[in-house]
Amino acid sequence: MAKNSPEENQSNQRQTSTSVRPGGLGRGGLGMGMPVVKAQNPKQTLKRLWHYMIQEAKTLAVVFALVVVGTVLMLTGPYFIGVAIDRYITPGDFPGLLRLSALMLSIFVVSALCTWLQNYYMIGLSQKIIAQMRKDLFAKLHTLPLRFFDSKPHGELMSRLTNDIENISNTLNSSTTQVFASIIAIMGAFAMMIYLSPLLTIFSLFTIPIMIVATKKIAKGTRTYFAAQQKNLGDLNGLIEETISGQRVVKVFCREETLIRQFNQDNLKLKEAGIKAQIYSGIIMPFMNVLNNLSFAILAGFGGWLVIQGAITVGVIASFISYSRQFTRPVNELANQFNMVQSAIAGAERFFEIMDEAPETKDAPNAVALKEIGGNVDFTDVSFSYMLDTPVLKHVDLHVTSGQTIALVGPTGAGKTTIINLLTRFYEINQGSITIDGKNIQDIARNNLRQLLGIVLQDTFLFSESVRENIRYGKLEATDEQVEAAAKLANADTFIRRLPEGYDTVLTEDGGNLSQGQRQLIAIARALLADPAILILDEATSSVDTRTEIHIQEAMLHLMQGRTSFVIAHRLSTVRDADTIVVINDGEIIEQGTHEELLAQQGFYHQLYINQFSRQTA
Repeated sequence: MAKNSPEENQSNQRQTSTSVRPGGLGRGGLGMGMPVVKAQNPKQTLKRLWHYMIQEAKTLAVVFALVVVGTVLMLTGPYFIGVAIDRYITPGDFPGLLRLSALMLSIFVVSALCTWLQNYYMIGLSQKIIAQMRKDLFAKLHTLPLRFFDSKPHGELMSRLTNDIENISNTLNSSTTQVFASIIAIMGAFAMMIYLSPLLTIFSLFTIPIMIVATKKIAKGTRTYFAAQQKNLGDLNGLIEETISGQRVVKVFCREETLIRQFNQDNLKLKEAGIKAQIYSGIIMPFMNVLNNLSFAILAGFGGWLVIQGAITVGVIASFISYSRQFTRPVNELANQFNMVQSAIAGAERFFEIMDEAPETKDAPNAVALKEIGGNVDFTDVSFSYMLDTPVLKHVDLHVTSGQTIALVGPTGAGKTTIINLLTRFYEINQGSITIDGKNIQDIARNNLRQLLGIVLQDTFLFSESVRENIRYGKLEATDEQVEAAAKLANADTFIRRLPEGYDTVLTEDGGNLSQGQRQLIAIARALLADPAILILDEATSSVDTRTEIHIQEAMLHLMQGRTSFVIAHRLSTVRDADTIVVINDGEIIEQGTHEELLAQQGFYHQLYINQFSRQTA
């Protein structure tokens, strides 16, 4: 039997799955995990982030200017401390000490003001950048082919839009100016140390190579653990999203305990990855403090000996030790930032991974937009496979005349939904051609093509909006009168008016406060409002009771009137009146004709009908 389409697989899982991760919105995402996202190229990722930052070049220049001014002013503090000791404290010049203290206070106030302003501007800048990145990612998702969503758990994609973007935001807010200020502080402090005492500077650099080597090694391990933490967080989000979306399936199969165990396992993996990441990154600060104290001991001992020898003054020692602190503190701060930076790099790589995904193929240069069509559809020698070497459709030829109703029947996985996927260009054919009124669909603008088609699926999706807006989704410019007229044609007006707020009743997620039949009638009303030239009904009545089915079928008759219609059905009783019934098995059309003609042939359709009829009467 041919490989099921992703939509057919999803439907089967919702109805019969006993897997650990049931149901949900994630097409084909049940039980699937993403590969470990590892920061393979941090430099390239940072370069691409810089392209976002440079879009706010003016604000960024102001921030960097404030960082320079504030840091330089802070660097004058240790020098004035030495001056105060040598020129005013030792000689006992109290008035001079007051004047210098007032100057130092002014400098520190201005420096603090610069720090506040740089934080103020940087917060606004980072939020603009993150808003643009989130906008770009969301827009990118809408350009990706259905194949992409068939292979990705939705919870994992949501994690990239939320957790990963938030990690980048936190890093931009705090780390960008911190890194720049630290670099300036290191350079300035080092210059002042050389100016005060080149000999002491040489001794103070004793611990620097150890810091650099240790920081580099720790950073490498930290990046790996933070990438694993982000991956595990995405997996956990995927499980939570699928569990919440598939609560009915969970309860039907009593899988609460199984899911709790699965959640605990995934949560434990996340905890262990988080512990390793935090512990590994937490090694940096204690290690740096040990090296700082060692450096301080060396400077105090050797500097004191130089003072005794008369080579330098006590004030120089005081200034030098302060500058050595200002030299090593930024190094420590940079090391401490690795926690956030590495997490942000991992998140940014996951962001750019989606941004680099190939979008849907662009329309052909000569693609046209059709204003109206007759509805003649032709499949000529069409072959297709979702996976290489696994054909789903094999040399399909199908000719549909305008206004005909074509029923597609056959076993699950035969290729019925795949035919619809190709007609709507959710997937592109591997071989052959599909034409509408003689025009190859690949020469029709994709959005225009889909506007010409109306689709009513078995699993109706409704938004958390009012009933009116859910119907209006089929034609956004429709008036309230047109919306209500479509609902009447769909046999939905009566039950809608019985709702608490009528047409203005706000639905819960996916229409959870309506029955399956009511949701289906709203979907039909939406399709009626869109007034498509070609109609596709995919198992539109398979999940409702007989009485509701009658209402839906009456609405469908209104919907199909004068339109070319493709009906996918497992209930063969619902397609008896179709103009042509096309029987598909193993990706091939094996029979086609009217209901009576196919029964008379006593072939595959006859066997399907007899088996189904016998089950219904048993």
